[in-house]
Amino acid sequence: MHGGVRGRRQKPSPTRSHSDNWEEKIMTGNKEAYFYLASSLEKIFPDTDCVKKNDQHTISIFKGELPAFLLVYGSGSNYDGDRKRFAEGFTYEIKGSPSPVRVRDVELVPSAFPCYEQTDEWYLKSQPGLFPDLLCPRETNFVRLIPGQTRSLWIDFLDTSAIVPGTYQVDILIYGKDEKEPYQILTVNLNVLDKVLSEQTLIHTEWFHADCLADYYHIPVFSEKHWEIMEAQIALAGKELGINMLLTPIFTPPLDTAVGGERTTVQLIDIVQDADGSYKFDWSRLKRWCDLCLRNGIKYLEIPHLFTQWGAKAAPKIVVTVDGKNIKKFGWHTPALDSSYQSFLKQFLPELQSKLIEFGYDRDHVFFHISDEPGMDCLESYKAARESVKESLKGWQVVDALSEYSFYEKGIVQHPIVSSNHISVFLKNKVPQPWVYYCCGQSVTVPNRFFAMPSWRNRIMGVLMYLHGIKGFLHWGFNFYNSQYSISHIDPFFNTHASYAFPSGDAFLVYPGPDEKPMSSIRAQVQREALDDLNALTTLESVVGRERVVALIMENAEEPFDFEHYPHLADYILHLRERMAEIFIPVSYTHLRAHETRGNIV
Repeated sequence: MHGGVRGRRQKPSPTRSHSDNWEEKIMTGNKEAYFYLASSLEKIFPDTDCVKKNDQHTISIFKGELPAFLLVYGSGSNYDGDRKRFAEGFTYEIKGSPSPVRVRDVELVPSAFPCYEQTDEWYLKSQPGLFPDLLCPRETNFVRLIPGQTRSLWIDFLDTSAIVPGTYQVDILIYGKDEKEPYQILTVNLNVLDKVLSEQTLIHTEWFHADCLADYYHIPVFSEKHWEIMEAQIALAGKELGINMLLTPIFTPPLDTAVGGERTTVQLIDIVQDADGSYKFDWSRLKRWCDLCLRNGIKYLEIPHLFTQWGAKAAPKIVVTVDGKNIKKFGWHTPALDSSYQSFLKQFLPELQSKLIEFGYDRDHVFFHISDEPGMDCLESYKAARESVKESLKGWQVVDALSEYSFYEKGIVQHPIVSSNHISVFLKNKVPQPWVYYCCGQSVTVPNRFFAMPSWRNRIMGVLMYLHGIKGFLHWGFNFYNSQYSISHIDPFFNTHASYAFPSGDAFLVYPGPDEKPMSSIRAQVQREALDDLNALTTLESVVGRERVVALIMENAEEPFDFEHYPHLADYILHLRERMAEIFIPVSYTHLRAHETRGNIV
């Protein structure tokens, strides 16, 4: 194996690439334009050192993965030798790809709050600044060089499931202004294994905030335009990013809302209360929502919490039509155990469950919540709320995020979703089918996906979830474009920290595009790669068995390998994937299919 992979404590340079198997660090000075390839685990800052890299690299995948790499480019502030050639910029051409190729600009995004005061040594930067994160679609193959800066293009291979196995030489040709011959040719060898990637079994939810899309685009909730924008984000989540469970606003989710405050109403169910106190429900929008989810790869639905955060002390905001007028029938003013709310739930929940089954989501594919992250100070109120709906939820899956093991030990929460920095005790006690989550609070030692963290800290989750048999992963921030407590709306292209509440990278994973289409991020794509790692390990296990796969994972790692102790190197993950390929393929199989087919650049 390659040297240097085993260690945990090598601290990466904050602005220099640190995947050693992708680079040969030779300083080139500041008088030339430069182009090189880097792995998708690199974050290229404007002041990244000018280094000349190895021009040929290999990526090994199972069919169905979405592999990516970076084309890094830049120039010194005085690039005299190439000033005429690259006076405006350069053009690129990609040849030899067996599948369509997508190219996006890695744009810089501001962060005035990249991290908390307490960090660890595994941050790239701790000071405010510009961070590479946003992936912007390209319209042409012309790229402008910015003097004195290093930038990058994110290049990935789409639709790899039908590729004929083999190794394909994919060339990236760089041209100067008006030039017919390439200035430089860079090569990626895409090694496609003769096995289709196993289907994802992990249940993965990122909380979808439907209200934030209506607020950002200034459109009416559940207008046709709102449905179009929601579907675009849901399609990105379900078809590309490996998110297969969606928070479904049957009523406005009682999340991240100031006590006594409210978020924009998003309530799929129209509710009318008759004079006798009974309720009638219009399920048509829920039907449309379910249809939308099913056609976009969403296999599971997550029902909003039936009680408020921070203690399960009140009902969520629910709008009801009474005597022809829409009123906030329930909300912060309604105690959790209020008889009117309890009466409502007893009628509402059975009818909801029946309709979910009718619309394609049975009890194995629906998850209910009581209240988010209960602590010991609200044990009794949470327990009372849980007991009040116990019969109505009988036979249905109920999960909640928590950190306190005693809630599980006492049987109060039977299916916990545990924070990554508290999961060790749950794993030690062999809690069946464990779930894990992280958010802003998991900022030291454990994996996360803040702007200021290296991408390997995001991607290592795939290996960890395989090793520990994780059933589900939850994150609260798919598209939260509000300040903390939803007191105000924010511009996520400028305010990336929910108004100084959470480190940049926590509150949202995708951006709302100017054309009403979502734009992805480095963090979203790397997390997708982590899921591909998880599925690839499962695929390999089907061929060689779990024992051998675990031994492979541990070849360049140390015990314990858990959520607080894991290899702190991009190289570890990249080498693991190459070792998987070596085990899977006989040596005689690695032939080149240079330029046999060409994928389209999209």
